[in-house]
Amino acid sequence: MTTVLTAPAAPRTPQARLRWALADGWTVARRDLIHWLRNPAVIAYQLLWPLMMVLMFGYVFGSAMVVAGGGDYREFLMPGLFGQTMMFGVATTLTAVSTNASYGVTDRFRSMPMSPSAVVLGRSLSDLINSALELAILIGCGLAVGWRWNQGPVRALAAVGLLLLLRFALIWVGILVGLMIKPEAAAAAWAPLFPLTMVANTFVSPEQMPGWLGALAAWNPLSATVAACRELFGNPGLGGDSWAAQHPILLAVAWPLVIVAVFLPLSVRRYRRLDR
Repeated sequence: MTTVLTAPAAPRTPQARLRWALADGWTVARRDLIHWLRNPAVIAYQLLWPLMMVLMFGYVFGSAMVVAGGGDYREFLMPGLFGQTMMFGVATTLTAVSTNASYGVTDRFRSMPMSPSAVVLGRSLSDLINSALELAILIGCGLAVGWRWNQGPVRALAAVGLLLLLRFALIWVGILVGLMIKPEAAAAAWAPLFPLTMVANTFVSPEQMPGWLGALAAWNPLSATVAACRELFGNPGLGGDSWAAQHPILLAVAWPLVIVAVFLPLSVRRYRRLDR
């Protein structure tokens, strides 16, 4: 006697397809989170990296830094480190996506009777959860060295929300690039991220840079999120005559939405056209 296994039919209504995508996406996200938990070296890196960054920039370089307009440098620094950590998450995303695509994991998912968007949705969910945990660790490090939010918990949570919004937007950049390159190239993804996070208001104010470089730094999407966080946290470092410097919260929302609008459909399209 032969048993024939048939794949379940895809849902037909929009509500059913949404439930299907969310359920399958969470399954993939759980798989990615379990894989992360079974790599103690990665966990140790995520625990130690924020601590090293705080100590190096807060105490080693911070003794020579001057905040434009006055104020404690560590108060100025921490929102910049929060934003830089969200930006560096791009390398984590594209490395994982590139590795899965190159070793056949993505193809195996695509052969299963699951929602077509579940793989990229699951990756975005797992990376956002990892980034939230990493941000919590970094906030704890900041509190340990004397950084504080000075505008109340509601505005502080709004700042954290903007940081995670930036990370969510950059996840789709990482997914698209990860689907386009090999793991060997993904290992070098950190190289372009350093200048992108340095030509910003991460460690110094754009007003202290040469004119042309300060203009680039002021309009960097990372600068918008960092400046908005400084405003919401009540930390020093606000100011500047440019339109970008005067409207950081607006830009901190607008930039991620533009990035998502561009890179999310490109990522989904690239995923659907793999090996074609």
